[in-house]
Amino acid sequence: MKKRHVTQNLFITFLTILSLCLPSICQAKSIALSFDDGLDPRSQLMASSWNSSILDALSKAQIKSILFPAGNRIDTPAGLSLVKDWGKAGHVIANHTYSHLDYCSKQVTLEQFIADTKRNEVLLKDLPGWTKRLRFPYLREGETVSKRDELRSWLTNHGYGSGAVSIDASDWYYNKRYLEWCKSHIDQDLSTFRSVYLNHLWTRTTYYDALSKEVLNRSVKHVLLLHTNAINAAFLPDIIKMYKTNGWKIISPDEAYEDPVYTMKPTTLPAGEGIIWSLAKQHGVSGLRYPAESDKYEKPLLDKLGL
Repeated sequence: MKKRHVTQNLFITFLTILSLCLPSICQAKSIALSFDDGLDPRSQLMASSWNSSILDALSKAQIKSILFPAGNRIDTPAGLSLVKDWGKAGHVIANHTYSHLDYCSKQVTLEQFIADTKRNEVLLKDLPGWTKRLRFPYLREGETVSKRDELRSWLTNHGYGSGAVSIDASDWYYNKRYLEWCKSHIDQDLSTFRSVYLNHLWTRTTYYDALSKEVLNRSVKHVLLLHTNAINAAFLPDIIKMYKTNGWKIISPDEAYEDPVYTMKPTTLPAGEGIIWSLAKQHGVSGLRYPAESDKYEKPLLDKLGL
């Protein structure tokens, strides 16, 4: 009888431990990779090579991604061919406006922004992989209530889904510094720059994930903002490995955008930044820097490191 009682207690203990573990299993962290802007063969001599490197890394890791090209950067036969390569490889192609307009600028009207969005749609809509998602340039969604809400209504009425990000970073600035560093460090080991860049992405990832838990009490299906540039062409395999090594699952953008967080409409003004940042601002979380990501935060670090 005593043995049976001990067995029952052990079973109850097992169920208790299992119940404690299940929430963390169900909330396994996941992230989708997204890329902005596209490459311009007119001004970027390595455009084709960088594009191929990024696509090769995604292919080898069996990852599907999403590209948000700005039309004025890729509106040539060569530029469109690079974008088409993404669609042919099974990735999604979406809208980033034609002229990369700042919708928080007083000089940019609702009508101008809509016309620019339509122009980019006409340019891209016949490419394989095209889908109606809009990512705002600079993640800026309007400085007034009327501009913000009227454009939201237009996007909904015209079938556009969210192109929001949950994890923002300053890869564009690291890319600028990387290109400058490479000019004066020909044939030198890239490991130092790689480590600093990966640390930046990981720091921003854990920050926004912690913010997600604080505001929503869970880890959302994250979308990371990257750009089609030299630094990601060089280090994308390392970025992918970093997430996987830390137990994160890399998912498709379609799966990520199924998360209800991307249907939320924060009321912050000026509207924009990443979705998690905006929700945190709306909830009154203190200590949020603005703009959320900027070269002013990264420059002192890279200067100190001599990179």
